[in-house]
Amino acid sequence: MHDIEPYYHWRDLYISADDENSPFYGMINNEFSYSNKVYNYYIHPQWDSFDSTTLYLKVLYCDYDDGYCIIEFIGEWNDIIENDIMYLKREVVDKMLNFKINKYILICENVYNFHGQDTDYYEEWIDDIQDNNGWICLVNTLPHVEEELKRCRLQNYLHFGKQFNDLNWRKMNPMLIYETIEQKIK
Repeated sequence: MHDIEPYYHWRDLYISADDENSPFYGMINNEFSYSNKVYNYYIHPQWDSFDSTTLYLKVLYCDYDDGYCIIEFIGEWNDIIENDIMYLKREVVDKMLNFKINKYILICENVYNFHGQDTDYYEEWIDDIQDNNGWICLVNTLPHVEEELKRCRLQNYLHFGKQFNDLNWRKMNPMLIYETIEQKIK
């Protein structure tokens, strides 16, 4: 896992550590020291922590004019033991909401497991964005992760599934990804 880096080809367009509105503004990642782990596996130092011990992320792009962001994840999304959705909502999403971000593209191909429980934070998140035609879309979820999302009835709050999987997002620019997903949601 230590070789999996967050996508970096848009760094000429956006760097979350340089964005004064970002929850990760001023973050300095050590390029030479591996300190963050998902269980016993070190992960690349470019991934950002949001207080979860099993899930890390990188805000790849944020467009304040159109109100969307693209976030890539790595690790295990565990709402049962780690309450990852609470940390994501409080430490990242709530701060982005202050800047009118209401459309969230979550790249989940490196989310290896999902363990869900309550839907309270997902409900709150949707309540916060739906008045402004907001949405949350999970892209490229693994089949067993998708099954667990469905078992927890998260399709009531999140867009995910076949129409959002196999999206070759690395070949697109951020605006094209946003437009492609928005067309599929409408």
